[in-house]
Amino acid sequence: MTADALNLLLIDTDGATVPDIAATSAFGPFVTVRLTGLAEAALRLAGQRFDGVVVAATNVEARRLLAWSGLSQAVTDGAVVVLTTDDPGNDLAVRLVHAGVQDVLPLATDPVDALPRAVRLGIERKSQDRQTRKAYATDLMTGLPNQSQLVEHVNQLLALREREPAPMALMAVRVEGLATAEARHGEETANVLRRKIAVRLRMGLRASDVVASVGADTFVVLLSKFQEAQDAERVADKLREALHPPFPIAGTEVAVAVAIGTAHHPADGRDAATLLRRAVGLAASGAASGRDGFANHLERGAAGAANDEPND
Repeated sequence: MTADALNLLLIDTDGATVPDIAATSAFGPFVTVRLTGLAEAALRLAGQRFDGVVVAATNVEARRLLAWSGLSQAVTDGAVVVLTTDDPGNDLAVRLVHAGVQDVLPLATDPVDALPRAVRLGIERKSQDRQTRKAYATDLMTGLPNQSQLVEHVNQLLALREREPAPMALMAVRVEGLATAEARHGEETANVLRRKIAVRLRMGLRASDVVASVGADTFVVLLSKFQEAQDAERVADKLREALHPPFPIAGTEVAVAVAIGTAHHPADGRDAATLLRRAVGLAASGAASGRDGFANHLERGAAGAANDEPND
């Protein structure tokens, strides 16, 4: 199999089986994994990414997909095609598409030509959609997601939390010192400083957490899951500490101060807009700390932070 092979997960459910898809199809090549049941498939999706997922289902099983814990992961990573034994009707088909499914087809769809074509085109549409979203949802200065992309991440996680309750939080990080850096050292120095701040924030978090840029001086962290409310505060302390040492930029050192506001779900809100507004409001009204204290520390000869980007 070539390096360009597409990974497909075929999911059989009670009363319905996905037809075999030839590895050497003209619309492939494909590498397929077949599982039985949505529960087993959800576990597999949690640990492995697939380019496409094909589910065979009766109308009853197809309706269960709307509450399936693996659906959000499946539609995030790849293209999902649902094959139904009966006509699902307009309502169910549209609801599945709104949930992220690429196509809903009859189980009798030709497995030699039509089904591989539908899967491949679904994968290509998903790829194009992902590239378009990335182009319009990225802060070009830092490479971080912007506010619209952050809201999308939050909405996806909120949908998951409806099925799998667990604490989550949005943490706004307001940084003081960017305007001063620009006034003293120029616009490019301020731009480099923002990128270095983004690096330190990203390094202080788990891979499952999201860091976004939502303003000239504000970043927002999405903490996807933790055990207790105190865990979020420990993360906030860790981020303050990470941003405390000055940033070496073009032969000078620039220090910043930080104010952090945290909004907890569901205590502070149950939707992305409310949580974001709460977190940013708390950061905006909170007193920033860090710059003055570290200036005194520097006088005692402290070294700058390690693991920053190279000086620009």
